[in-house]
Amino acid sequence: MPEIVNLTISKSAAAELSRQASFGGTPGRMFIDLVQDLNHEGWLHIHLKPGICDGLPISRTEGITLYADVNKFKLFKGLVLDYYSDLSGGGFLISTPTNAYRCSCGSGFKLKF
Repeated sequence: MPEIVNLTISKSAAAELSRQASFGGTPGRMFIDLVQDLNHEGWLHIHLKPGICDGLPISRTEGITLYADVNKFKLFKGLVLDYYSDLSGGGFLISTPTNAYRCSCGSGFKLKF
């Protein structure tokens, strides 16, 4: 049995995830992945897409369920997913626990060892 993931989704992130899931044809379901940065060793960036994509639920809030690969559950521990928007667009941001460095772009992090 996979461990429980402590990933928090803000209300603004849940609203945008719901919008994207509906647009992608999978209302209420999104998949989150962490992708290695090819230019900077050890850095991970979030990647979101509609659907389940062979994952298990890691967080539910405001009518959206976020799924992830079981093998990456430990990397999501303590993350907070937020969304911002302004006149120039918008994007997802992550807040990391104290055991991680955060990228200035807001969507990447590197765990401290």
